[in-house]
Amino acid sequence: MLTFVSGLVDAASFLGLGRVFVANMTGNVVFLGFALSGVAQLSVLASAVALAGFVAGAAAGGAWRRRSEPGALFAWLTGLQSLLVACAFGAQMAGWGRYAVLVPLACGMGLQNAVVHRLGVPDLTTTVMTRTLTGLAVDGPGPAGLRRAASVVMLAAGALAGGLLHARVGVVGVLVVVLVLLLGVVVAAGPWREGFASGRPRLPGDG
Repeated sequence: MLTFVSGLVDAASFLGLGRVFVANMTGNVVFLGFALSGVAQLSVLASAVALAGFVAGAAAGGAWRRRSEPGALFAWLTGLQSLLVACAFGAQMAGWGRYAVLVPLACGMGLQNAVVHRLGVPDLTTTVMTRTLTGLAVDGPGPAGLRRAASVVMLAAGALAGGLLHARVGVVGVLVVVLVLLLGVVVAAGPWREGFASGRPRLPGDG
């Protein structure tokens, strides 16, 4: 689901916020190079802001209670990512300009990549498919191949859905869907559900 969200978010940022990625930093670094060369419709500042926001979010995610168990870490950081998407939604609704939307989106995607990195699922970065496609081609069929193929399909599906949504309801509509999906992921991850059942929510770092 987070891979699908990546496709949605990059569709919103690329199509609605000035030809810049907030999830796929490989593409964004290339865009930065293109922009520095003077290519029309690409902004050096937008690419640099997205890169800085992503790195800041990833650093914050990496520093978050390193001894927390993976399930709790995943749910809490995805919840924080939802909050950042909500901030981007509010900025878009208020008309505060694309940078007020880009920054929380890029920070949120940095958080997402940090928590996925901490979980250490092989070939599942949720944003970059180059290594995933290489592994799929080199290693052939198998359980890992199914996971890799699903990851590629979900990113493409997210981008397709984001493009269709943007054409009909704009950036705001895409961000609403992203927010709903992220909140669904938080609920589904829910390592605290056992805590609520026993009367006390389970927090990061609990044994």
